[in-house]
Amino acid sequence: MYEKYRSDPGSVDESWASYFASLDRPADTGHADKGPADKGPADKGPTDRGQATGNGSSSAKPTQQGAQTSSKPESAKTPPEGGSQGRQEQSPPPQSPNQPVSGPARQPAASTPRPAATVEKGIDVKELRPVTPGKAGGLPADPPNPAHRPSVAIEEPVLSTLRGAPARTAKNMDISLSVPTATSVRSLPVKLMIDQRVVINNHLRRARGGKVSYTHLIGYAMVQALKTVPAMNNGYEVIDGKPTMVVPAHINLGLAIDLPKEDGSRQLLVPNIKSCESLDFAQFWAAYEEVVKKARGSSLTVADFAGTTITLTNPGTIGTNHSVPRLMQGQGCIIGVGSMEYPPEFQGSDPDRLSDMSVSKVMTLTSTYDHRVIQGAQSGVYLAR
Repeated sequence: MYEKYRSDPGSVDESWASYFASLDRPADTGHADKGPADKGPADKGPTDRGQATGNGSSSAKPTQQGAQTSSKPESAKTPPEGGSQGRQEQSPPPQSPNQPVSGPARQPAASTPRPAATVEKGIDVKELRPVTPGKAGGLPADPPNPAHRPSVAIEEPVLSTLRGAPARTAKNMDISLSVPTATSVRSLPVKLMIDQRVVINNHLRRARGGKVSYTHLIGYAMVQALKTVPAMNNGYEVIDGKPTMVVPAHINLGLAIDLPKEDGSRQLLVPNIKSCESLDFAQFWAAYEEVVKKARGSSLTVADFAGTTITLTNPGTIGTNHSVPRLMQGQGCIIGVGSMEYPPEFQGSDPDRLSDMSVSKVMTLTSTYDHRVIQGAQSGVYLAR
């Protein structure tokens, strides 16, 4: 029955299964061994195939053939009860006929010692680089170590004292911080202006030569709009300790001219065109070109910068879409002109498709004004004109 339990524990009754399971548990130590009740005297000597070992007792009886041996565990009707010395230890299961028993129990063979685990140390990338990296068919070059940064010598900054026009510009910028300004922004379609410029340039090419730019047209339009909103030409001063609004007698239009230098630096000059309100477009165009020519030839005088009432700056020529320029002390307004481009949702569309939909390029204008003498409504109306 025990052999049957060993092969299939579920094939025996639950009471015997629990009993056989208790035989497989290790026995307690420190007490005398007493096996279950014997039906006959136990064999004290070893059998011809070996001797069973353990705390319990089991006898192996030789068969009549002499070549094979069989052993049966001594079955007890009831589980063993504890004796006077304590709980009686149970006997282990008997050895199977095919399993030889050789004297004392064998000790498990010593396992092969394993090397102790070690923590891998950090390896410098430079230590693994090949001596001659990058050869054809050989080991490729290692990428540079991002943790290694070449040492850079600490250099002192270069100091340069501003003189002449740059010094005056810096001084005026500091003074401009005392001017409380506000800015109005308006986007305008420029299809009509583009068409009018084409007409004018075609006439000039056939008649007298020359070329009109968009800045020429915008500057002249500013002067004409000032005639309808003259408040945008007003200035502010403190006279005898009292705040005073200044209404200039003429419109002196300042032109912000960017002059690149040979060393890569840039210089900003803002001369003005005097009495623009009395000029027609041809006269305004000639006066504009004269001021630009003097600026590029470094022949401007102090009189060319004095008395500016309103200024035009056009960073749109370099792709600037929107700007809020600084307003100089004594001026009433400065107009910033942005680049001309299609609305973002139409950029990259086919020109024929844009023409069919009547989509025009737009330009953003900003009006930065002295809020002490000019109100936002006046600035908004001026941009609309």
